[in-house]
Amino acid sequence: MPAPISAFQSKFMLTVLASSLVLAFTAMEIQARQMSSIAPSAASANAIASDFGAQTVGMKKQSGLFDIWSSAEQAKVLLAVTDLDKAFLLVTSLPFGLGSNDVGLDRGQVGASKLVRFERHGKRLFLVQENTRFVADSPNADERASVREAFAGAVLWAGDILATESVGGKPRYLIDFSSFLLADRHGVADSLNRTRQGNYALDEKRSAVLGQQAKSFPDNTELEAVLTLAGAGEGQYVRQVAADAKSLRVHQHVSLIRLPEGYVPRAYHPGSGGIDSEKMDFATPLADSIQVRWQLRHRLEKTDPTAALSPVKKPIVYYLDRGTPEPVRSALLDGARWWSSAFEKAGFKDAYKVELLPEGVDPMDVRYNTIMWVHRATRGWSYGNAVSDPRTGEIIKGAVTLGSQRVRQDILIAESLLAPYGKSTNNEKKNAAEQMALARLRQLAAHEVGHTLGIAHNFAPSRQGNGSVMDYPHPLLGFNSKGDVELKDAYGVGVGPWDDFVIQHLYANFPGQNEDEALAKLRVAAKAAGLQYVSDTDSRSPGAAHPNGLLWDVGADSVKSYDHLMAVRQRALNNFSPAVLPPQRQIGELEARLVPVYLLHRYQTEAVARLIAGGEYEYGTAQDVNVGRVQAGVKTVPAALQRQALQKILASLRAENLALPKNVLEILTPQSEGFNRTPEYFSSRMNVVFDALSAVEAGAAQTSMFLFDAARINRLAWQQANDAQQLGVTELFRQVFEQTWKREAIPSQVVAGEAVQLAANWVVLDATLNLIDSARLHPQVQAEVRQVLGDLGIWLQKNPGTGSKASSRKQAADLIVSYLRDPASVKLRPLPPIPPGAPI
Repeated sequence: MPAPISAFQSKFMLTVLASSLVLAFTAMEIQARQMSSIAPSAASANAIASDFGAQTVGMKKQSGLFDIWSSAEQAKVLLAVTDLDKAFLLVTSLPFGLGSNDVGLDRGQVGASKLVRFERHGKRLFLVQENTRFVADSPNADERASVREAFAGAVLWAGDILATESVGGKPRYLIDFSSFLLADRHGVADSLNRTRQGNYALDEKRSAVLGQQAKSFPDNTELEAVLTLAGAGEGQYVRQVAADAKSLRVHQHVSLIRLPEGYVPRAYHPGSGGIDSEKMDFATPLADSIQVRWQLRHRLEKTDPTAALSPVKKPIVYYLDRGTPEPVRSALLDGARWWSSAFEKAGFKDAYKVELLPEGVDPMDVRYNTIMWVHRATRGWSYGNAVSDPRTGEIIKGAVTLGSQRVRQDILIAESLLAPYGKSTNNEKKNAAEQMALARLRQLAAHEVGHTLGIAHNFAPSRQGNGSVMDYPHPLLGFNSKGDVELKDAYGVGVGPWDDFVIQHLYANFPGQNEDEALAKLRVAAKAAGLQYVSDTDSRSPGAAHPNGLLWDVGADSVKSYDHLMAVRQRALNNFSPAVLPPQRQIGELEARLVPVYLLHRYQTEAVARLIAGGEYEYGTAQDVNVGRVQAGVKTVPAALQRQALQKILASLRAENLALPKNVLEILTPQSEGFNRTPEYFSSRMNVVFDALSAVEAGAAQTSMFLFDAARINRLAWQQANDAQQLGVTELFRQVFEQTWKREAIPSQVVAGEAVQLAANWVVLDATLNLIDSARLHPQVQAEVRQVLGDLGIWLQKNPGTGSKASSRKQAADLIVSYLRDPASVKLRPLPPIPPGAPI
């Protein structure tokens, strides 16, 4: 989950900005009249000019959006400000980062766009940020002002005017901008505090402006400083990555950007698959929504707007980080270039390109869309962000961050499935593992670039195989003629039909046509082709309802895909051996390779759980419903399919599927000297020895977190209230308890079968108690769950069993009785920890 792209505002902010600038200019006009009463002599004018020049002696001058004077020796940057009535954009970024996935603050990370301007107050200039989230797009200046005055803006900085001179009849002010650059504008300390790494503060004595990095161009000025943040250095993550956790050095880049002109924004539609910019416009008609949304996208103009296929005035070009090594470099270039075919289909010839960043070019320069290859201490998410005009949503710079450890995790998974090593390396299998990882990188590059083109996630296209690079793909796993796992064509190649549709909807021109009607026809055609859209908000929660909005699921039929993946999992477990580990690795790493194999079914388990109390629905507008383009309401999953899904879920809680085979248990070894367990391993309550029960508990918890989600249980109760034939709460819990606590005999061939089943049983009971205790169930639903749980308690008392089963049943019965009688008297256990799966 990669991180979300910044909010982008509408073009109507121009009118608000205009009115505010009128007020600022009025103050300037008064000052000008006062000064005009005394005509300056030539001598005094020269004195002012020489004073301006005296301040910049020995400094390097660069002309551009802002004329700047910089000095590496003095470690300062001076800025000349002419147009106080002209707003511009300010964006921060990090050329040097922290290196921690858990904290963020990656190399190349960009911040949010801020609409700012300079104001003069006495002998100082203020840098003021406009509040672009609240506007009034009205011709009435007083109405615009009423909104501007209602919501707070911000003064980001103030500095003394060092000198003044007249240029073209207008005053020009010289300021020392160094103190602005030497403040934590990117929020590094805030990120450290938010991730509980302690309170850090900027140490100005150990921070400096990098005058040699200052550059100015016609449309942008680029400035940089090295910052040192001092703190206690006690946070786990900073100690993991920093040379000295008490002294963190980063580089902060500041871009000042000319506001683009002449761009025509496109209205956002909820069914488009795009990313929207949002603001509140208090001047909209009373019957209209106060929320105004524009589509985020790049500017792309045909040289011939009437041609079906035309070259463009300026292509969209992305540049790959020069620090990317081979064979990763070639894979990322290939994958990122996939979008060129979608732009071609949308009518743009040679409109999209991907190249290696030219030598000597600063990747933080906002003129360059970048794909950064970023190193961190641990694996983590990749991101696609954008610098944009908050008035219109026009993308100014796309900024992709690709975590370098992702590819190593993919290779680890592939090697764990193929077992290419042993007494001698099977080069064919080893190569297959690497090729799978590179195929995943191609898809990842296309995915993250897609975000910076203005495209949101869509987690439904996996129903159509390679339906979209904007989905999260699970590797397609199969069997060869010998019955062994193979990875042939594990990931798709190229963008899918959904991606072609979104690019058309975002970028295509419709000369001579009504744009809204033309876009509606595109959406109708996409729906007729079977394309479906399910976004982040309807896909990530464990209790999500839409059965097709799934991350890393496989295939059109969730149940059949679950059976297939379980077969692959079992085969991989049966073949699990030291051959999954490269010969130079220490033997304790076997467990890290077991985790993705043992939990291989985790995402398909969620897909099956989504069928229970699930329902399909569409995104659209009231007009879409009125004319029949979109169906309103939720279409509940049929009862028979829900009950089939429940049986598959219950099977995942049985000892037969949770127990590890002997060949695995016999080879797992503690860590060698100098090596440690990490969060990528199962937790352990057995010191350094592999804890098989913790693995079982993690597997049971993986199922329980989806099955016992409060939102799902509430929907279950409601769907049966509407339709008595549907699966209901009591039926679900009775089935769960029948397959877990009420099981009598475990097949003898299951290793430690009774112990494994008891471990799963306790996770189920803890999950049920936490569900009741969550305060998220409706009272009547909670009462129903309490009743069926009470019935289980009575059954356990009447059926004590023997051996270890007897002690667990007695303790479980006592716990149920105690909790139902007085919940406050019982300290509930949280669900066991599950090693991370995402991102894969």
